Amino acid sequence: MIRLFANANYDFIRWRRWAYGLTAAIIIPGFALFLVRGLNYSIEFTGGTLIQVHTAAPVGTGKLRAALDAAGIRDAEIQQFGDPTEYVIRARIAKGGAVADGSTEATAAAVDSALTRGLGAAPEHYTIVRTEAVGPKVGRELQGKAFLAIFFSFIVTLIYLAFRFEWRFGLAAVLATFHDILTTIAFIRYLDLEVSLVVVGAVLTMVGYSLNDTIIIFDRVRENLRKFRRQNLYEILNLSINETLPRSVLTHGTTMATTIALVLLAGEVLRPFALVMTFAIFTGTFSSIYIAAPLLMDIEKRWPGEDARGARAFRAAGSAAAPEPRAPQPTR
Repeated sequence: MIRLFANANYDFIRWRRWAYGLTAAIIIPGFALFLVRGLNYSIEFTGGTLIQVHTAAPVGTGKLRAALDAAGIRDAEIQQFGDPTEYVIRARIAKGGAVADGSTEATAAAVDSALTRGLGAAPEHYTIVRTEAVGPKVGRELQGKAFLAIFFSFIVTLIYLAFRFEWRFGLAAVLATFHDILTTIAFIRYLDLEVSLVVVGAVLTMVGYSLNDTIIIFDRVRENLRKFRRQNLYEILNLSINETLPRSVLTHGTTMATTIALVLLAGEVLRPFALVMTFAIFTGTFSSIYIAAPLLMDIEKRWPGEDARGARAFRAAGSAAAPEPRAPQPTR
């Protein structure tokens, strides 16, 4: 059998500063854009009414907006959905700044009336395929629970890694995962993807996926710290990443092939999930190698852990026993 990267010996840690620069180039403009424009939340988070419309012929979003504006339905979100005759309209009818009771039926009726005047009578010129509604209170609760889910995932991860390894490993893993979330939010903002519960599910899946890869590398780091006590942490990190590289390439490659197929073949509902997951696989792999491992090295330099202190003492005192195996040196 062919095993990819079976004898990998690359110096990954050498490129950590370039990785930090690439990360900053993605996160900083994306965060600035997020502060200025925010995120495009779906109807599940904002509350209101979603109406899917099928037209007899392509009419364009401009004509639909003109019809809604003429009827007094301002600030409606209109998006082409699939083929040129499918559209999604997100609108709200408020009274006194708040959505009124029964506004779903009122909004749907108002949109139907506006489209009749702008496009012609239904069903000859258009058909309302579906109407969905979520109250603003439910939307705010969903938004809060999504953030709480991500926050508690951080806390549980930090506790688990502090117990399983050391708190230094947990801190590095959480910071790397926080990096993944920031880059994913920037990616969502750059593409102006609609943030729905499906996209939130992709972000949470990314958190678990990235943490899994980081923990696998850190577990090998811990083993090698005790096995190659003469080596410094720089060499141990490179060795551990290279040893787990075949597994990472196989797992991430097959998963990314699936998500790319979803991007190309799935419908509009699943495509945002597939796009976020495809990017998440990339950034999760990137952060495990170029963010989590270098952060662990920086943390260990400032607050040496038990394994690092033991290795230093071993090197300082020397070894009277048989020579210890030496880790392979990475290719620069």
